Amino acid sequence: MNRINVSVFQQAKDGNSECGDSYYYLETKHGFICALADGLGSGEFAKESSKIVIDTIKENNSDSVEQIIVKCNEKLLGKRGSVLALLKINYEMESYSISSIGNVGVMTVTGENEKKRSIPTAGYLAGYHTKIKLIHEPLEDEMNFILYTDGVTNKDLSESYFFDKDVERITQTFELKSNRPRKDDTTLIAIRYEHK
Repeated sequence: MNRINVSVFQQAKDGNSECGDSYYYLETKHGFICALADGLGSGEFAKESSKIVIDTIKENNSDSVEQIIVKCNEKLLGKRGSVLALLKINYEMESYSISSIGNVGVMTVTGENEKKRSIPTAGYLAGYHTKIKLIHEPLEDEMNFILYTDGVTNKDLSESYFFDKDVERITQTFELKSNRPRKDDTTLIAIRYEHK
């Protein structure tokens, strides 16, 4: 039985035909994983780097968050590089783990309407040694998780519509209220967890 609902808004930087952001999510009976990668720069080469990250995560989705990030980093040696936000929910342990590197972020919203943004580790993945900071927290019923790239502003994130229980409404409201034309590739992933 699904415990997760997901809705995604994505739009390329104004004037670009290709968005440099890539994402992936999967729910199994054991849990849920969601990744959002933003290739450095924009356009075709940015897309290549973010796609390498996502393909690596698809192949290794049962690994720990740390193991996944190490493998993604190794694959990007000699490439343009990518930043990454990674969320992993474990149903059996009733917990979630978050790690973000560079200017992509994760925000949690609890059932009590408390917003919390994780502070990303500085830098990016490009094959060099990188520090991995991990947030590990108990999972609460009726939580929202928001993953976003740098096209989503601090002003956007302060809006009250992120408390909505309906993830489709969150992404639709974001699309209506956020800035245009887009100065950056923009991806917003809204995730709703409910213990059923």
